[in-house]
Amino acid sequence: METRIALIGIIVENMDSVEKLNHILHEYGQYIIGRMGIPYREKKVNIISVAIDAPQDIINALTGKIGALEGIGAKTVYSRAAIDADKKV
Repeated sequence: METRIALIGIIVENMDSVEKLNHILHEYGQYIIGRMGIPYREKKVNIISVAIDAPQDIINALTGKIGALEGIGAKTVYSRAAIDADKKV
């Protein structure tokens, strides 16, 4: 199965949606390499980056679910190469 490494950038402007966001990220936890959150208090937003290694359709589904939340935007940047997860290095 081919996977891609990607970085999902998330901007949270509506703090009421954070619980739903965390639930979605937990659902996809097996694919998440790591995440970092930065509160930008002066602008009243949170900036989150999520590094992920997953099949293309999983990354698209995750980004779509996040972007559908009220007051939350998400964009994804992909690595150029697909990785065959079944091959040993």
